[in-house]
Amino acid sequence: MSTSSTAPTPSTTEPSGAGRPTAAAATPTRRRRRAKVGRERINVPATVLLVIGALTVLVPLFVTVNMSLKTTSQAVDGNAFALPSPVTIEGFVEAWNLTNFPRGFAISIFITVIAVTGEIIISALAAFAIVRNWDRRLFRWSFFYLLAAMFIPFPVVALPQIQLTGMLGLDNPLGVAILHIAFALAFNTMLFTAFLRTIPLELEESMRMDGAGTWGVFWRLILPLLGPMCATVGIFAFISTWNDFMMPSLIISDPTLQTIPVLQSMFQTQFSNSYNIAFASYLMAMAPAIIVYLFAQRWVMSGLTQGAIK
Repeated sequence: MSTSSTAPTPSTTEPSGAGRPTAAAATPTRRRRRAKVGRERINVPATVLLVIGALTVLVPLFVTVNMSLKTTSQAVDGNAFALPSPVTIEGFVEAWNLTNFPRGFAISIFITVIAVTGEIIISALAAFAIVRNWDRRLFRWSFFYLLAAMFIPFPVVALPQIQLTGMLGLDNPLGVAILHIAFALAFNTMLFTAFLRTIPLELEESMRMDGAGTWGVFWRLILPLLGPMCATVGIFAFISTWNDFMMPSLIISDPTLQTIPVLQSMFQTQFSNSYNIAFASYLMAMAPAIIVYLFAQRWVMSGLTQGAIK
């Protein structure tokens, strides 16, 4: 009897791991994919535009600071980029005394504080009344009327405003502050209105159920919630009021009560041969606006974006 040996039959099924890369082989692939995902491509055109925009701001600022720290002889040599040697503050001292800077600074602060406070409170009240009474035709059309007022620039109505402020005895810094509040009411109300629409009405209703009135709801609930937008409006109001030249020069009749930008224009002929004094005066005038913006710039975009998202 012969013994037959059976040959092993080749299996038609592949192992479970066949055809797939092993863990050691897959790890480099995953690393390469993660490296590609994490590696951000540089937008060259946008970067170039940002660099050019930054240089257009930083170069004039450097020239202003550099020239203000020079002596009169160094300032007139024609080389604005040469560093001062020696560094001196005589330009600031001369500009301080020549323009009577403390008085002009106090008047500018007075106008700016009243304008900023008034714009925030009055615009917030107007927006609160419009949003909560939107179903009434009077409030709805009042909002459209304010939007239409945004297209009327101050130079168009400058002459009537000069005559009106003179008749009412407001041809002074107080009248300038009131006009700033009036002309900024349309834009500020639009910003506050967009932000107020994102505040749930249930919060206000819960306070009314607890016995709070309209004024209590506004001062204790609405105004604190409007904090980011109040900061945004305040920054815009500060910069526009502090740097304004046209309105004070046309409205204020007493030259001794003029703001810093107008005083600089009045003494421009005396600065013509003393560039260090001129640049020192410009730097002192724009320093408060730069400082305020640097400390409060993070609220500008946060307030605008929160008002745009519902």
